[in-house]
Amino acid sequence: MSLSLFDLTGRTALITGSSQGIGYTLAKGLKEAGAKIIINGRDESKLSKAAESLGGAETIVFDVTDHQAVKESVDQYEAQNGPIDILINNAGMQYRAPLEEFPAEMFHKILETNLTSVFNVSQAVANHMLKRQKGKIINIASVQSSLARPNITPYTATKGAVANITKGMATEWARHGLQCNAVAPGYFDTPLNAALVNDKEFSDWLSHRTPAGRWGKLEELIGASIFLASDASSFVNGHVLYVDGGITVSL
Repeated sequence: MSLSLFDLTGRTALITGSSQGIGYTLAKGLKEAGAKIIINGRDESKLSKAAESLGGAETIVFDVTDHQAVKESVDQYEAQNGPIDILINNAGMQYRAPLEEFPAEMFHKILETNLTSVFNVSQAVANHMLKRQKGKIINIASVQSSLARPNITPYTATKGAVANITKGMATEWARHGLQCNAVAPGYFDTPLNAALVNDKEFSDWLSHRTPAGRWGKLEELIGASIFLASDASSFVNGHVLYVDGGITVSL
């Protein structure tokens, strides 16, 4: 009985930015838990290859920063294929530069990609979930939702906002049957972090700074995401679940 709480059979999950990295790994994990998967991105060819390597997944191509395109794509999918039961807002980007030299155009691009996208896709999907009085929204936050490091201040600002928009979603939508939460990864070996992974000095610092003593493995994000996507979290709302090897709780 208790294990059935984590079963996602019969549910459809849309994961943004899921042709690689965290999004792809979560798509794979939720598929193994029984969910029907829709992967999203802007590159149709890249998505097709990812869908094939997943052993079968639907694809939906749209730019998460384009509010109208997102709405039209989600509405069309729901009309033609049925409900999206689970949404994981994963699309994101990074750009590193000292704050006093940070290009204004990159600040706005990070804001659009990491935060505006969460608003766009959540609003489009939630308008259908609210009618059904049921749904799961999981936003991918970060340890930078509560911590900061030099040269990534705009990224830190967006991830702090992702944590808070998650709380706002829960405050407004929990009474209508939605559970809105966030997973906040620590330092994981992803394409976004390639420069840091390859920097021995940083990797050595990180290993000493993190109580677990290492980089995270992408598959270690799957369990938390299945929990928040499943009936096991039916009374969990507005929570930011840190999966970080203990880095946010230690000095």
